Amino acid sequence: MTAALTIYLKSRPGLVVGAVIIIGLLTVAAAPGLFATDPPEAIDVSNALQAPSAAHWFGTDHVGRDIYSRVVYGARTTLGIVSGSLLLSAIIGGLAGAIAGYVKGWTDISSGQVIEVILSFPPIFLGVMITGILGADIGFLVLALAVVYLPLFFRAARSATMIESARPYAEAAQALGGSRSRILLRHLLPNVVPSIGTQYIILFPLALQVQAALGFLGLGVQPPTPDWGASLQESKDYLLFAPWTALFPGLALIVASLAVILVGRGLQHRKGQ
Repeated sequence: MTAALTIYLKSRPGLVVGAVIIIGLLTVAAAPGLFATDPPEAIDVSNALQAPSAAHWFGTDHVGRDIYSRVVYGARTTLGIVSGSLLLSAIIGGLAGAIAGYVKGWTDISSGQVIEVILSFPPIFLGVMITGILGADIGFLVLALAVVYLPLFFRAARSATMIESARPYAEAAQALGGSRSRILLRHLLPNVVPSIGTQYIILFPLALQVQAALGFLGLGVQPPTPDWGASLQESKDYLLFAPWTALFPGLALIVASLAVILVGRGLQHRKGQ
């Protein structure tokens, strides 16, 4: 088994690289204090906008805060918001989609109409609208992102449930007198979860971009809490003479997105075979 796993991993270097990066990011997000060199909110105006150096690896921002430390602590904030919002969206949207796909009838029609209404709004516009109404708060930001991507989880779960409900094992469970709720929860949902998981991986980079965009617009995490998107918003006035203030938070977003994409493509390749 070990030899087979080794061969499999060697045939998919992108999957390995992406997984290593993700593990590294999760480690940093879980214990940022082990990696940061300075307190992320410590202000030192006398050292404002210092270029990268041995003292400050990524330089300092407009109030003298260490950018490296803010990127490190920002991993917990940014990745936590995106992961939590997609998890909430996957649970609610996945369960609703599974119910609609199995029960059908008016339940499917009415829920489908609600989903179509949500899908009629572009993701970033819907996120701006929700956070603009509710306020720029981390909890509301999580809720906004969950609503934005709920329809896609709904559709994935609904489609997978309709396919699974037509398989012989589901028909046999129904013939044996199993209740609808029992068949859905014990037989169909376990086979629908992989589709929801795949959708989670696909949507993660997109949600990361929307979260950063909302932060850039000032509708996400508010200062002085470290966040990659908020760091980009704070650096917009200093791009010409202090580009490092936006470079490193931007690179963190790119690396995180690329890592998830590599893992997703590697798993998709495996499924295709």
